[in-house]
Amino acid sequence: MSESARKWYVLRTAGGKEKKAVEYIESQVNAMRWRANIPQVLIPTEKVYQIKGGRKISKERTILPGYILIETEALSGEMIHMLRNVPGVSGFIEEERIVDGVRKKVPVPMRQSEVNRILGKMDELAAGDEELEVAFYPGEIIKVIDGPFNSFSGVIEDVNNEQKKLKVMVKIFGRQTPLELNFIQVEKM
Repeated sequence: MSESARKWYVLRTAGGKEKKAVEYIESQVNAMRWRANIPQVLIPTEKVYQIKGGRKISKERTILPGYILIETEALSGEMIHMLRNVPGVSGFIEEERIVDGVRKKVPVPMRQSEVNRILGKMDELAAGDEELEVAFYPGEIIKVIDGPFNSFSGVIEDVNNEQKKLKVMVKIFGRQTPLELNFIQVEKM
């Protein structure tokens, strides 16, 4: 099977049921020996970082909640039937077409640019290092994106690269207030 002939299709699922649907699909693909025709079934995810209890925690978050991506060279009627009847799946992203003189809804493959954007983002995150490397400099303006001062902006006073911490002056109620923040709690403006 040539990789260039493969296309990606999108299945809609109930929110939060993506993993169970993928497990079911994978078991059916293996049982019916369709692995050569359906090499990948994915839930597009990204890594996100949160601060909990003063520690940086990495989690995976679904990029497209309620959707599963299926890679295949050709969808047969039997495959379409099996995939549409997976528990928690409501169907494909489809469009109406005239097939053999009859108007039918048929699964529509994703555009290659969309596939590259989603998979490229996933590959970049999978290959990415756990460590967050962003260069901050005194005098830069930043925006707080996590914690009690979320959405406040301020000016960096001091940078501690070893501890990944910043001293930032933020205007709160009209007064300059110093804050100590982690690198992952801020973003450059």
